[in-house]
Amino acid sequence: MSNVNEGYAGGYSIVLVLFILLVIVGAIYIGRNYC
Repeated sequence: MSNVNEGYAGGYSIVLVLFILLVIVGAIYIGRNYC
């Protein structure tokens, strides 16, 4: 089961990175609009 968990962890890390990038871009976009 460790191999399966590692597979899920790899896919989850990619989604997590994309989510973080989306949050950063969104924060910059909102900041520029308010400023």
